Amino acid sequence: MLRLGLLLLTLPILVLMGLYFWELSSVRECTLIQDGYWDYLDGVCRSTPQPFVPWVERQPWLVNGGMLLSVAGVVLCMAGLYVKRR
Repeated sequence: MLRLGLLLLTLPILVLMGLYFWELSSVRECTLIQDGYWDYLDGVCRSTPQPFVPWVERQPWLVNGGMLLSVAGVVLCMAGLYVKRR
């Protein structure tokens, strides 16, 4: 139970951070190299300014689901530490 809890605690965070930095590299390439503006809704570089749309509004199931899995991992870790081994 402890191993599963640790997996659920860390894996969603690593996936979310990986996806975030992948998008960030695209945004930086658009703004710094192509001198454009990143369209957060379509995920493409545009020549006109675009509004910023937070990630939690674009992918609510991914963000909230990842955080719920992390909380479930904490609960499983606590239960695994609380229950004595046989």
